[in-house]
Parts: sequence; C-alpha cells; structure tokens
Amino acid sequence: MHYDLIIRNGTCVLPWGEARTDIGVRAGRIASLSVVAADEADEVIDAAGLHVLPGLIDPHVHLRDPGDASVESIPTGTRAAALGGVTTVFDMPNTAPSITDGDMLRWKQEYASRESWVDFAMYIGATRANTPRLGEYEDYDGVCAIKVFAGSSTGDLMIEDDEGIRQVLEHGHRRVAFHSEDEYRLQDRKKLLTEGMSYDMHPFWRDEECAFLGTRRIVGLARRARRPVHILHTSTAEELDWLAGHRDVATVEVLVNHLTQVAPDCYETLGALAVMNPPIRDRRHYEASWEAVRDGMVDTIGSDHAPHSLAAKAKPWPATPAGLTGVQTLVPVMLDHVNAGRLSLGRMVDLMAAGPARVYGLQAKGRIAMGYDADFTLVDLAAKRRITNDWIATPAGWTPFDGMAVTGWPMATIVRGQAVMREDTILGAPAGRLAHFAP
Repeated sequence: MHYDLIIRNGTCVLPWGEARTDIGVRAGRIASLSVVAADEADEVIDAAGLHVLPGLIDPHVHLRDPGDASVESIPTGTRAAALGGVTTVFDMPNTAPSITDGDMLRWKQEYASRESWVDFAMYIGATRANTPRLGEYEDYDGVCAIKVFAGSSTGDLMIEDDEGIRQVLEHGHRRVAFHSEDEYRLQDRKKLLTEGMSYDMHPFWRDEECAFLGTRRIVGLARRARRPVHILHTSTAEELDWLAGHRDVATVEVLVNHLTQVAPDCYETLGALAVMNPPIRDRRHYEASWEAVRDGMVDTIGSDHAPHSLAAKAKPWPATPAGLTGVQTLVPVMLDHVNAGRLSLGRMVDLMAAGPARVYGLQAKGRIAMGYDADFTLVDLAAKRRITNDWIATPAGWTPFDGMAVTGWPMATIVRGQAVMREDTILGAPAGRLAHFAP
C-alpha cells in the first residue's frame, strides 16, 4: 500500500489503550492502523522513542483578533499553539470588535482559514441584541459554541441577569459555554478595594462564593431550559462538589493554571503575572481540582490563553488586566504532571482530545481511529526542558511558567497529515481549516 504519510515505531495512544503500531495517512485522514513493513509513503516519520497522541486541543484561547497584533493575533497565536503541540484551538469572542454577528463570523472564518497554522474554531458571543439569532449563528461553519459572560466582561457581551441567561438558553440547542462568576457579587465586593492593594487580594475580591453562586444560578437555569451547559475554568472545591450532582446538564472545564499554581505563593513570586479570572486559589482548591481530574468530574482542560503586554500587566492591582499566556505551554506543563504521577497519559488525552470533541460535538477529531482527521501530537515523555520567555511565540513575549523545569515535551505537531512543527521548528505555510461540529 502507498500512503501520503506513515508514522512508524511510535507508541500510539489509541481509544482502547497504548499500542506499538504504524499509522498510515491518506488525503488528510487516518487510513490504516496496521501499516506493514512493505508499505510506502511520500513521507515517513520515525517516532521511535516517542508517544503518538491524537492531536491535542486547546478549547479556550483568546487570540485577540481583531484587536492589537502587537499583543496577539490569529497568525501568531496559532503558531504558538503549533510550537506547543496543539493541533486545534477554540477562540473566544471578546475581541475588538467582538464576534457577535454574521458579518464578524464570516470575517473570522475567512481570515482564520487563510492565516491559522492549526485547525480553528470560534465561539459566538451572546448579547442581548443577538439573542434571537443565536440558534442561527451557532450553526455557522467553525462555531464551537455560544459563549456567555455572566460576569467579568465589558460592553454588550455581559449578560448577568437570570432573565437574560434564560433567553439565551431558549435560542439554539447546542451546549452553551459560560464564564460563571456572579457579576452582582463582584460589583458589591469591588467597594472593598482600594488602589495599590497587593496582588494577592485578587482571590479575596473574586472569592469562592462569587464563582459558586454564578455556577449554581446558571446550572439551575439550564436544567429548567433543558439545555446543556459547559462551566468554564471551574476553580473552587465547592463548585466541583456541587456539580457532581448535576452531570445530566453540566460539563466541566479546569484550567492548567489551577492545576499548577497555588495562592498566595504565586502572587508573591509572579505579582501581576498570576492575575487571571477566576483567580488562582489556595491549596484546598488546588487539591480539589486534582481530585476532580482523578474521579472523572473534569471533562476538558484548557489554557485560557489571554495575553496582555508587560506594560499593561505592570499596572498596580486592581488596575492590572486579568489574563495570562498559555497556549504554547499547555502541553509541556500537563506532560510534566503526567511524569509526576498526578494523572496518566491516557487521562491527559481524554481531557485534551476526546473530552473537547465529546463536549462540543467536534467531528472526526479527538482520537486515533480509522477515518478520523490525521491530527497527531508526538511527545517525548523523557525529554527534560525548561520553559523560558524566549521560547514564547506570542508577541507579548512572556509566560507565567518562565524558568519552570519540565519532563515531557512536544516533538511534532501534525495537522491533517501535514507536519506543522518538528523539534521546535515551524514548517511550511499556514494551512489550518475550520473545524466541523455536529449540527
């Protein structure tokens, strides 16, 4: 048999377990999981010593496009994703202008199809004005979900009241993703703040009840509307414990930062470079997040990549903007957790490939199986590297993990059979396409 690409000698993480097998790719799809020695291909990748994972997905990025290209853009952000071993990204709508109507969706479809290094999906932002058309917009090519900011947003993207959320849930049928902090409590507690307070006051302002109250309200409304929801960046022990009783209607995302960094230490060492929403919390919540990973409560892990310039981040709290870089460091940090024994490689794949595909209805991605897109992340579990700012492709030029020593590193990023990155080098030209979702 002749293939476009053969990946030989790797340990493949298949849906049914790890296996040493050779993979054949034809026309961008997986054509064989049992390639033999006599088979040939236009390109052969020797993956000896490597693990071949299904293409890993970051379902939560802010590529800031349209916006300020000196901070981030679709070309630079997807280049960073490819360098980090990510084959597909889901981009958030709070840009300038925001992605809330058909014109902006069509603009982003065309632009991403031309400039993205990896496959691409986008959220449509819910507003009070566009609510009646959300059922139409969620079916546009490349749209992964409706995104609702029930707290911590600006302009018309904020829908914080029960009636507004209820109306969103009545338009459309696919799963709706929520930033679930409670805006009313946020504004009430903002009165306690004064300029120049220390960065470790961030989790005091945006406390556990702020997150838990938002999640309880949203899931209650979702159950009444019989509409599935995805609670993004779940960050508290209380939410995770409570959501265990609501799995019929709610799926759960946890961020890599909440699995890696702990307050107050992170604020003492990183200052503003630890400020994100919801906040990095204390060890009790860190341990609860890991317990939720181990017991199957968590469905997806994302980076919430949300870059700001160092000049903006240097502002004193609470004026410093919330948001950290992360799409390029997501895979190395999670591989380090695998090597530390916090989760298995199979569970990582479930959270970062099969999980996003299952939650969002992503078609033909998320697993190594016949007929699926030939997306692969090849990793060296034994590689010892150090994450540094000078490796970061995002124009903002920094990472909160600068200086972190990790074991495990992405060695190749393959998107639909095309090698986009090998050994820290970007190859070819942007050839990302819009991802496809179940209608």
